[in-house]
Amino acid sequence: MAMHEGPGRPFDNIESSHEYVTLLLQAIEETATDVGENLQGPHNPKTARRREAFQLVAYKLEQLHLHLSTSRRLLNDLRTLRRMLHGERELIPMAA
Repeated sequence: MAMHEGPGRPFDNIESSHEYVTLLLQAIEETATDVGENLQGPHNPKTARRREAFQLVAYKLEQLHLHLSTSRRLLNDLRTLRRMLHGERELIPMAA
């Protein structure tokens, strides 16, 4: 599969995929903030199931954030390697 740059579909290149994952992370962070605000309210026995549902949503958002953060780091590594392979970036030897 050839990697090329330029306009096209959202996942035609690593940069656009990295940007998309970054936008997803921002949306997750905003949603997690909203969910956290809902969990800050007073504990009411009548809304216990609703509170449990918000706790589950918060947990799932945390998991999703972790997975997407890892994906973003992997995409960033791939961008760096692609640039190095195409001579766009010098490989700096690591100190021993």
